Amino acid sequence: MQPIKYKNYIDGEYVESLSGEQFLDINPANINDVLGSFQSSTREDAEKAISAALEAQEKWAETPPGERGRILIKASEILDSMKEDLITILTREEGKTLNDSRVEVNRAVSLFRFYGVLASRIHGESLQSSELRTHLITVKEPVGVVSVITPWNFPIAIPSWKIAPALACGNTVVFKPASYTPLIGYMLVEALVKAGIPKGVINYVTGSGSTVGLEMITNKNVDAITFTGSLEVGEEIRRQSALAGKNIRIQLELGGKNPAIILPDANIDKAVEMVARGAFGLTGQVCTATSRAIVLDKVAEEFTRKIVEKAKKLRVGNGLREGVDLGPVVGQRELDKVLSYIEIGMREGAKLLTGGRRLTGGEYDTGYFVEPTVFADVTPDMRIAKEEIFGPVLAIMVASSLDEAIEIANSVDYGLAASIFTNSLDKAFEFISRIKAGVVKINKPTTSIEIQLRFGGYKKSSTEPSRELGEAVIELY
Repeated sequence: MQPIKYKNYIDGEYVESLSGEQFLDINPANINDVLGSFQSSTREDAEKAISAALEAQEKWAETPPGERGRILIKASEILDSMKEDLITILTREEGKTLNDSRVEVNRAVSLFRFYGVLASRIHGESLQSSELRTHLITVKEPVGVVSVITPWNFPIAIPSWKIAPALACGNTVVFKPASYTPLIGYMLVEALVKAGIPKGVINYVTGSGSTVGLEMITNKNVDAITFTGSLEVGEEIRRQSALAGKNIRIQLELGGKNPAIILPDANIDKAVEMVARGAFGLTGQVCTATSRAIVLDKVAEEFTRKIVEKAKKLRVGNGLREGVDLGPVVGQRELDKVLSYIEIGMREGAKLLTGGRRLTGGEYDTGYFVEPTVFADVTPDMRIAKEEIFGPVLAIMVASSLDEAIEIANSVDYGLAASIFTNSLDKAFEFISRIKAGVVKINKPTTSIEIQLRFGGYKKSSTEPSRELGEAVIELY
């Protein structure tokens, strides 16, 4: 049976790519499960989408904010009505568990409602002048055409938190989803179409970053770029945009190497639960995942023993099955990367306490499954302590004091999220003031964010001052 063929959506029409070629969308838990075929688009396809967005932008910007908001709220309602189908598709397409997919789909529903309401509340400033009978006002205006390039790990939530505010502000959008997860993005666009979005306001183009993505970051008619993904790709986006002579708004979220510090006065059992959730939940494929546990020496043995016990109890499998704690990594390339970092860790002298292998046999043979992995005896100079792995791998490091723990935590190139486990309010506030991270948690996992609060990191994790989510993202668009 031939897979369903999905088309691009450009200027209000579903169209095939000029290339005439497609790629397959495959379930990472079962590579025999094909969700569909998608367009291997060309730069010319992307150019057509950008031209359509440019043509539609002025009229969309002139549309009353209340009407723009009404369409976004209607899209939220449509997504909510599609929820059960979306949850199943998300699990089949990305691999995460049904519970995790439910959380993400609900987040997308909330995001469109949030920015639908916010559309009518976007405002400038009113200021006193230094001159008589003169009044000063500022008015927020949309930037224009926005290129939205999104990752596979949150393939409906991240597009929602980029697209919804961009549309609310009066911009038009060209959206390229990750090639691992194009179907859930297609369904998101479908909800907007059903909600009555005018033609050209939202455009959907699938394909590779080297073709579609390159056009989206270098085309002269693009006014802003928002991207979430790897550090390497983000730096290339900056480079290519500069080479094209573009001086536009670029928002990049590029990952993290997120620490959790565990102090002797902490509830160790709770710390173990929270760190395990942050490290192994969603198979560690989260930019805010806990990849480093920095434990003070007095409780290092207890914490290490208990986190290893916890990791061994986690159930790995197809996310469609009940009782599964973590699914596969998303593809062969990502599996190879995780396994290579595990090999690097062992070569560098870290002690492998549990996990470290690809799972095989039975259903594992048709998917990309890896064991939850814990390393001890990790030092700050090791690559597994410094580089983003994007898999279920936790590096345990030991510190003699809070000062040393914070120094280790701040020693990497990233600064996205961090947490501390302590019952001391003084130490918690000291941590808050000294840690170089954009998202800081107390007695909570580094993962999970709330849509009403701005999101972004320090150092190489994010571009500053651009922030996503909340009302802060309005400044970008």
